[in-house]
Amino acid sequence: MNALRIRRATIAVTAAAVLPLVLSACGGSDSKKDSSSSSSEAAAPPAAQSSAGDDASMTDKPFGTACASVPKDGAGSFDGMAKDPVATAASHNPALSTLVAAVKKAGLVDTLNNAQNITVFAPTNDAFAKIPKADLDKVLNDKATLTKILTYHVVGQKVTPKQLENGSFDTLEKSKVTTAGSGTAYKVNDSAGVVCGNVPTANATVYIIDTVLMPK
Repeated sequence: MNALRIRRATIAVTAAAVLPLVLSACGGSDSKKDSSSSSSEAAAPPAAQSSAGDDASMTDKPFGTACASVPKDGAGSFDGMAKDPVATAASHNPALSTLVAAVKKAGLVDTLNNAQNITVFAPTNDAFAKIPKADLDKVLNDKATLTKILTYHVVGQKVTPKQLENGSFDTLEKSKVTTAGSGTAYKVNDSAGVVCGNVPTANATVYIIDTVLMPK
């Protein structure tokens, strides 16, 4: 009888000892799951950061509505223009033929092609067409005035889209141009809109604009 009581007591003690271990093991499993879940949640932000990074890099390449008309290949494509100095690169873009003719008349082809790390705000043919023909013809035949206007479109440093957001830059004409905007929408001197921006050439960054800039 005494032996039976001793055996029952032993079983009870053993069960009491084992039960906390079982509960602890279950709790440990839940803890691991929580830890795994927490780790998975912690891994989520980098994906969001990557998306933000993609947004930030939107203007790393040429941007703007007029960029769609640039040829996909050849000397007039973005890759082709990147290999040539700026005046030569512009000559491959039909939309800049008036500008190229003006640069030639002013004798600025070598000046622009030999300059290093510059930015050119390049008016389109439509931009020049906004000027009354009589006035435009007069300017094109006045080398001093033409040179003043064209050099006002050139900044002596490479300007990034980020710098355009609220910028003021010295031009080769010796006065300043101002810029404002964000994303892919920018204005120069509050009048000229950038229609194809951040176009690389061998020695310059080009922002194609829809209005001719006039120095004061």
